[in-house]
Amino acid sequence: MNQPVRNIMIVGVGGQGSLLASKLLGHLLLNKGFDVKVSEVHGMSQRGGSVVTYVRFGEKVYSPIIDQGEADLIVSFELLEAARWLPYLKEGGQIVTNTQMIDPMPVITGAAQYPEHLEEKIAEKARLDALDCLELARQAGSAKAVNIVLMGRLSRYFDFPEEDWLESIEACVPARFVDLNKTAFSLGRNHTPA
Repeated sequence: MNQPVRNIMIVGVGGQGSLLASKLLGHLLLNKGFDVKVSEVHGMSQRGGSVVTYVRFGEKVYSPIIDQGEADLIVSFELLEAARWLPYLKEGGQIVTNTQMIDPMPVITGAAQYPEHLEEKIAEKARLDALDCLELARQAGSAKAVNIVLMGRLSRYFDFPEEDWLESIEACVPARFVDLNKTAFSLGRNHTPA
């Protein structure tokens, strides 16, 4: 295989499903024969806190940690989190983000304002694929499926067949939610901006 190690960061806000997203991605990569290291969720995983998970894969991976300037891909559940973790993206790296804006505590308390024009600012520094995952998740049948919409979008940056991703959804998601999640995945993967 002789595959160089690739680094993916999944960033967001507690309660958005980043744990399931990293589990699904880890399952898929293991099934494809890679050595995979998935870090524990770092941060305040209760609802509202900033959360980051590292997924590293290749022929041989020795550590789950990704340092600044090393991420090939950043998958972000929220726009400000994409901006916050931008220093970790390597030159020429790709950001896949939900355009949803969730006010962090300093904004909620009035101590700060949510930054304006974040999409444009991020796009000046990185390749950006931004879409309204919340709206697509609602179309699939549940606002909670944002994480799977994002995984669908992420799948466009891999050469794996769609069936392999769907198998991992079947393995990682409770049976009663499989169809909904497959729909969410498909909407994220195939969405073309208006």
